[in-house]
Amino acid sequence: QVQLVESGGGLVQAGDSLRLSCAASGGTFSSTRMGWFRQAPGKEREFVAVDNWSGVHTYYADSVKGRFTVSRDNGKNTVYLQMNSLKPEDTGFYYCAVHRIGPYTNPDAYAYWGQGTRVTVSP
Repeated sequence: QVQLVESGGGLVQAGDSLRLSCAASGGTFSSTRMGWFRQAPGKEREFVAVDNWSGVHTYYADSVKGRFTVSRDNGKNTVYLQMNSLKPEDTGFYYCAVHRIGPYTNPDAYAYWGQGTRVTVSP
């Protein structure tokens, strides 16, 4: 059974950094893409970033490009989201997910999700 567990969220000030982790178990993830999404209160879940097994072909939402970096450690079955220069609009629950088929930006293209970790950025 595939399980994803996110961690690393917290309350920070604008301009600060956070690194989120997503620990995966119950499957082989070294050859799959792992995505990050976020959901702010009252808003739909939105795409943040997606990596691939080599870490070369990564894609980011325009809103985080240049500030966020996705990476992974296949030996630890863990994917990371380094978030720098955080803004209040980055506030929300952050989720990692296993991509299966379809557009990377579409949540329906992902098969397994973690429970999320909360990120709050104060002005």
